[in-house]
Amino acid sequence: MARIKQLDWLGMVLNIGSFVSLIMAINFGGTLYAWDSGREIALFVVGGLLIIAFGVTQAYSVFTTPTQRLFPGEFLRDPFLVMLFAMMAAASTAIFVPTYYIPLYFQFVRGDTALEAAVRLLPFIILMVFFCIVNGGAMSKTGYYAPWYLFGGAMVLIGGALMYTVEETTSTSKIYGYTVLIGIGSGSYIQASFSVAQAKVKPEQLPLAVGYISLAQTAGVVISLAICGSVFLNESVKGITPFLEGVPAAAIKGAVAGSGSELFRSLEGETRRNVLHAIIHAMDKNYILLIAAGAMTVIGSLFMKVSLHILAYPIIE
Repeated sequence: MARIKQLDWLGMVLNIGSFVSLIMAINFGGTLYAWDSGREIALFVVGGLLIIAFGVTQAYSVFTTPTQRLFPGEFLRDPFLVMLFAMMAAASTAIFVPTYYIPLYFQFVRGDTALEAAVRLLPFIILMVFFCIVNGGAMSKTGYYAPWYLFGGAMVLIGGALMYTVEETTSTSKIYGYTVLIGIGSGSYIQASFSVAQAKVKPEQLPLAVGYISLAQTAGVVISLAICGSVFLNESVKGITPFLEGVPAAAIKGAVAGSGSELFRSLEGETRRNVLHAIIHAMDKNYILLIAAGAMTVIGSLFMKVSLHILAYPIIE
């Protein structure tokens, strides 16, 4: 009971409410509701108001204490910690967007089952985990971290740009190679911000630093997948509709929802090729997020402190 009383219940409710409202607004826009409909506007307004309310409760520790509140607002006054937050969200984006859309690509293009498509992720996952381990060991021994952000961001940028060019005729080996680059890049700094943030705050703020970076990690996953889902569905439906005249919009959306839909399986010849091309073209646009995430990480790494002529400096100063 003592632990339960320490929780920032008001902060949790407002935080969850804001996330749910904004994610619903992003996902429902253009598919379930028109972007300019009253329901869409209401979802965005409610989400925005809840974020403001959450900020106020955290700033003034409403029904909680400065040490127990959910979000350490004072970290927002430190540009370096804000940059770490953004880079953590970028790394999460670089991991979870491919994790979702690589199997989906192979289900549509190669006709893989869910299990077969999941196996296609192994090159990406193995390299990501390996470099995550290497990064942790190297940072603990050398104390240098800026090069990991620079290298990781560059790999995500290159891999994301290459995935943006993928078509239904792209060879499997090329796709494996592209995803390996993303895995190497994201693994190089997915955990780095936890260590760096803890080294940059006061000892009594260590738990707050962990929670702060954890929120960035979660926000990156949730927001990026919400945006990708909306972009993919809206762009797919827009691209498919001209080739399926007379087919209800609901049936078209169902075809995009999974390669096993009856409508998609019934397509043949030129119509099937055109529909598949539209779907893959829409899927490619999701990798713009990876390009942006990688570019932001590269630029951010250049603004980290420089020790002598090495683009890095010790974690423990």
